[in-house]
This record gives sequence, C-alpha cells and structure tokens, in this order.
Amino acid sequence: MRGGNKMVHKCYLWMFAIEHSAEHCGQLVISTGRTILWRPTHDHDKALKVFTVSLTFVCSSNRERAAQMKQPRILLVAAVLIFVITALGKGTNGNTSASSPQAQQPQSPTTIAATVDRQISGIEKQIVEAAEAMPEDKFNFSPGSLNIPGADYQGVRSFAMQVKHVGASNYAIWSPLTGDKLLREDFNDGKGPENLKTKADIIEFLKRSFALGHKAAATLTTQNMLQTAEGSKSIRLHLATFAVAHAFDHYGQMVEYLRMNGIVPPASRGKSD
Repeated sequence: MRGGNKMVHKCYLWMFAIEHSAEHCGQLVISTGRTILWRPTHDHDKALKVFTVSLTFVCSSNRERAAQMKQPRILLVAAVLIFVITALGKGTNGNTSASSPQAQQPQSPTTIAATVDRQISGIEKQIVEAAEAMPEDKFNFSPGSLNIPGADYQGVRSFAMQVKHVGASNYAIWSPLTGDKLLREDFNDGKGPENLKTKADIIEFLKRSFALGHKAAATLTTQNMLQTAEGSKSIRLHLATFAVAHAFDHYGQMVEYLRMNGIVPPASRGKSD
C-alpha cells in the first residue's frame, strides 16, 4: 500500500472509532436517564465535541504546528488511539452498526474526500432509515411520556426534534467548508426550522443537510484538511468528521426511541442483537 493510501486508510480507522463511540454515547445518554445516573441534557453535545477534539488534536489546530508535522505520522498516532478505543469497546453489545470497519466496505477509498464522503453516506443511510421507521403518529414521541419509575427525561428532545437537530447541526457544521450561507431559520439555535411539522417535511430537511455534507467532503484534500476553515476556528477535517460523529450520537438516541416503541431499527433487522 502506497504512503498516500496508508494515510487515508488510517484516517478512516480513526473516523470509524469516533463514530462507533459516538453512537454508543447516544445510547448511554438515554439508558442512564432510566436510572438517573446522569440526567440526559443537551450538554452531552459539548461532551462529545470535547471527545472528538481530544482525538483530532494530533492533526493540529493551527497552521504553524501543522506545518511542522508530517501528515502520515499524525494519522499514525490517531490510529494508535483508535485501536485502544475499539479494544475497550469489544465487549459492547453492538445492535445498530457493523462490527468492524472492514466489514462495512472491503475496498478502501483512495482520497481523504472519498473517505469522509463514505462515512457521511453511512450515517445518512442509517439515520434516514431510522427516521422513516418511526410512524407519523409517534414522530413526536419523547421518553418522558412513558413515565418510567425512577427515570428523569424531563426536557429531552422528542424524536422529531432529534431529527431536526441533526439536520440543523449538519448545516451549521458543514457550511464553513462549502461557503454556503447558513440561514438563521435553518439553524434556529440547533432546533431546525419552526415551520417543519410533518414527518415528510422533517425527513426532507434531513436529506438536504446531508447533501451539503457530500458537497463539503468533496472540498477536502491532503493539502487543505489541516487548514482552518473560513469563518471558523476549527480545521477543515475536524468540521467534516465532527458532523458525522454528532449525527451518530443522535442516531444512537433515535435507536433507543424506536425500541421504546417496539420498533426494531432497520440496521438491526435480520441480525442478532
């Protein structure tokens, strides 16, 4: 495997570990709410961001440091972090995603843009299918409506709000990479457009946000991925991948919402849990 391809492959492994952890983070947010070990709030988004930043520090947050470091060495360190994280998670019951990055796709992409684009396609498929699986009459379901003894779900997002939040966040995170103007009504403090009420309209908004993600991925190169994005304090690679990790976090929560309503997530159908 050539040097460039090795770097891309290691970047993919690094991304997969973050995404896998983010998905189970989302599930834990809902599960812990049942026992009040930790009251689920919107602040877990900040915790996830801290986690992804802690891994992407190896890619450097400023141009001076990036210029001093060789990219293959940067991603080699990231790969080491991945193997530690995935080793800790081997005992986890994976009920919503593939068991390994190799199982997802036998052929590795050859560019950074293709690597990120494939990850965007992966979460896009899972989260759109999960959204479509929730019946219209349960689209505004929230765990608080179950009145589970000892649980504390006060103030958590409904299923519809989860979907709209992912779409709104996608627009906010990826727009600095594409140069598209972020409309205030699309973001709406992370809540998405107020006028979207039906399941069909909300899912269409979600799909459009992922279309922006594919556009953002196409802008990445090995030359610019460590550069600070215009209008942002974050490097381009972090923005591109954080949106994917963030979506996986909320996908993990949506999966729990589906199961609370007796619905097996599409990604888990036909598989043993």
